[in-house]
Amino acid sequence: MSFLNLKNKNILVTGVANKKSIAWHIAKTLEEEGAKVIYSVRSDDRKKSLEKLLAGKMVFVCDVEKEEEVERLKTEVSQHCKVLHGFVHSIAFANYSQGWKPFHETPKKDFLQSIDISCYSLINLANAFKELLDQRASIVTVSISTTRMAAENYGYMAPAKAALDSTLCFLAKSFSAFSQIRFNSINPGLLKTSASAGIPGYIDSYLHAEKATLRKKGLTTQEAANAAVFLLSERSSGINAQGLVLDAGMSTNYFDQKLIKPTGEG
Repeated sequence: MSFLNLKNKNILVTGVANKKSIAWHIAKTLEEEGAKVIYSVRSDDRKKSLEKLLAGKMVFVCDVEKEEEVERLKTEVSQHCKVLHGFVHSIAFANYSQGWKPFHETPKKDFLQSIDISCYSLINLANAFKELLDQRASIVTVSISTTRMAAENYGYMAPAKAALDSTLCFLAKSFSAFSQIRFNSINPGLLKTSASAGIPGYIDSYLHAEKATLRKKGLTTQEAANAAVFLLSERSSGINAQGLVLDAGMSTNYFDQKLIKPTGEG
């Protein structure tokens, strides 16, 4: 038996967009550990674009903004497996189509949509699947390393993630009334993903964050995925209602001398 003991465990993974997605790295690592991964993607178009990457795999479509599609996903998954041992919530959205705006100019419609997709969807999916989940199942969502640092270009996505951080605690408490199901998050620093590339000015932020890490090298998507897989396994059974920060030491290194006084300055 492997250390993680994930062989033949049924895990639902949501949010794969392409081969750079953190959800894809989690899914392929789960499969390497012998887990049976079920995929949920946002749209038929997304499913079609992933035909090559997910060839031969069980893939369903669910737009979490639509209640009827969440119900349909539950029905479809339950028809293919009797129990889920966990699921990965890797779903987030912010509308950056109009470019960067000061936070106080955030449109109400965009803010509420972000909360709906990025946060409420975890509540909705957990509630929908509660009867199918194993009594010791593990649910893992994807947050960010800190919601207290006001990165202007990240905007209202950070408050949405803050809501997500709080939500997993309340879900863990709520589910404890009838199960030992755990809710945790991985909270990575800046990653090279396609979703991140849609954030205005992200590359400059990433390069700065990389310099702030203790190792002077940014976190890899695979490193974040590895932590998620650990949280999905029984080896993390003592961890519940927690966010696992993965930032390569960035949060301890803001006063690095090379950041304070870059080479060449007086």
